[in-house]
Amino acid sequence: MMVGLLPLLSQIDVEPVGGDNSARRMGSMHHDLPMREEGKEVLGEMADNLKKKMQNLRNSRGISDLDLKELAKKEFEELKQWRHKKHSAAAVAVVSHNDPVPVLPGRRPGVIVLGMHRSGTSMLSGLMVQGSGYNVGGPLIGAHFDNEKGFFERIDVVLQNDEFLKSQRMWWSSGVRGYDGDKAFKDLNDKKIKFEEGNKALAFLNSQESVPYLQKDPRMCITLKTWLKLLSHEPAVLFTYRHPLEVALSLVHREKFPLEVGLRLWIVYNMRGVENSRGLCRVTSSNDDLLANPLGEVQRIVLDLTTKCGVPEAPREITQEDVDKFIDPNLQHGKKELGAGKGTIETYNGCDIPEYDSDYQPDTPDQQRERMLYIISMKIHCDFKSGKAYEDDYEFPPLP
Repeated sequence: MMVGLLPLLSQIDVEPVGGDNSARRMGSMHHDLPMREEGKEVLGEMADNLKKKMQNLRNSRGISDLDLKELAKKEFEELKQWRHKKHSAAAVAVVSHNDPVPVLPGRRPGVIVLGMHRSGTSMLSGLMVQGSGYNVGGPLIGAHFDNEKGFFERIDVVLQNDEFLKSQRMWWSSGVRGYDGDKAFKDLNDKKIKFEEGNKALAFLNSQESVPYLQKDPRMCITLKTWLKLLSHEPAVLFTYRHPLEVALSLVHREKFPLEVGLRLWIVYNMRGVENSRGLCRVTSSNDDLLANPLGEVQRIVLDLTTKCGVPEAPREITQEDVDKFIDPNLQHGKKELGAGKGTIETYNGCDIPEYDSDYQPDTPDQQRERMLYIISMKIHCDFKSGKAYEDDYEFPPLP
């Protein structure tokens, strides 16, 4: 199907790719180059790449001939529209397997993973990096007792996010609900915030050689709006969540936080992650779905990022061997059947909210506050499972 479009593609001028940097590199050229031998080479490369993509998609689950036709039509229309974009200079760009992957107009160079701390974002990111070959760069935060397979977080991004939060007297676990992304960007322009680490991060995130990249740091749930003003291309977003009580209990174990602190953080991070990514191309998952079928879930996510969001296809296909090497069920601290054998507090939109264990005495102010946060978090969790929380007009419950 894709190869059948080759005669049509030959009518399309090939223009420089890679954004402003490419335009500056081409700045000395003041005339359009005709589509001659160089153009034929580009078309040959394009046909080979499209044939490969078609085969990969056909091998994926649930892909029909109709899907392939629609994808071919979409790609051709985007390339045809690209022809009509005006540039001050044009040249032929040949893409090979050793060259940076170009970011075509209307496409996204990579994905930002959003999710609360202790929500399985490291496991998901690790499978996509080590299994599917997304580019995460480095240096990365190393493995630790609470994340033995690694965090897959760039040190420079984490440090810069800490600078953003610190400028508004916040920390990852304190005060983040009030973070103002626009203020942080203004303060950055006014040189009130250090950006040495941020410059290192942008050198990777804004580089054509990093495509397709994957960026993961739970703090991005809070600071995403600031980063969006600094990126040269709009990213796709992969949002994932985990049961609120599992997250809160994990933070009790790791940070010695009271349960109610973990529940409140779960609400704020997930709320901001969804709110800040509205309007972006977003793919969603959950820790439960990933654990239930790691191979199938990663394959689905990668396919959605490519076909729905226009992220260049993953460099390789994840295998069951990749999954077996990476996932150790014992690393899921605190994973257990929550609410088993307990009563139900209430049923919310057909979703049961079970009782839970509290260390507070019944009917005390502390226990009542904790219980209220638990119920709020569980209602949001129910709305994540139904998909309602991702709707544009969804309103998160107010926090006490």
